[in-house]
Amino acid sequence: MAKILIIDGNAVLHRAFHALPPLTNKFGPVGAVYGFFSILMRASDQVKPDYLWVAFDHPGPNFRHQLFVGYQARRPEMPAELQKQSRLTQKILQKADIPQVIRAGVEADDVIGSLATRLAKRHRVYILTGDHDLMQLVSRHIKLVTWRRRIAQLEVIDKAAVKRELGISPRQVVDYKALVGDSSDEYPGVNGIGPKTARQLLQRYHSLKNIYRHLSQIAPRWQEKLRQGEKEAELSYQLATILTNLKIKLKLRQARWDQETLRQLGQVLALYRLPSLARRIDKKLAPLNVQKTLF
Repeated sequence: MAKILIIDGNAVLHRAFHALPPLTNKFGPVGAVYGFFSILMRASDQVKPDYLWVAFDHPGPNFRHQLFVGYQARRPEMPAELQKQSRLTQKILQKADIPQVIRAGVEADDVIGSLATRLAKRHRVYILTGDHDLMQLVSRHIKLVTWRRRIAQLEVIDKAAVKRELGISPRQVVDYKALVGDSSDEYPGVNGIGPKTARQLLQRYHSLKNIYRHLSQIAPRWQEKLRQGEKEAELSYQLATILTNLKIKLKLRQARWDQETLRQLGQVLALYRLPSLARRIDKKLAPLNVQKTLF
């Protein structure tokens, strides 16, 4: 089975922007750009993928804003400095022939979910992200690659890791978020149901639907909260669910991650005055070039 690495472009850029000190060259601020490609290469070294895609959010509204007017309503706009670096990152990817996917009306999560689900039927898929919402996609052939406090340290999240961290299985992540809501995306969940109670309910009843089927068996104090918050739970379930059925045209050969792609990326990074990244790539390619010369 081939290995495929899918990059959550927005998540990686945001993390790099906030975690790394400012950096400027003749193209303007490039600290987040530097961080993005540094993390990408680190993940590549760890996963050793055969193919690589990058997914970005479309700047316009998506279907979740239509479902719930309060969705991300108070989330601040992307800083102008980061917007500029996002455009520069996408330009570098384009010049290096690294495929990007951006789809109007949905989020990058939905693009990633659809790509990963389709590709996992025949390949092993790794998703580079800091977004725990994507834990719902983790399965036998889909894993996350993420960072903790330091972006230089990456770890692989499999089904067992999701269970350790959340106390539930990946398939229960949406049910969990339907109960507790999401303060970042600003959807409500069930008022008065916190993480501990949500985990206990899911450990016993396994899913949101089954919780409501057995409402009469649940302790009165939680039963009333669940009854009052049923519509909010249903809405939150829809908002939390990552789409996995988008029709995205795949040309696997165009996403090939090999020596030539890496060399091309190094040349483009040098062109955009990011020499330390270009040198990292040259150093990585040097043993391969020697081997090619010898044989």
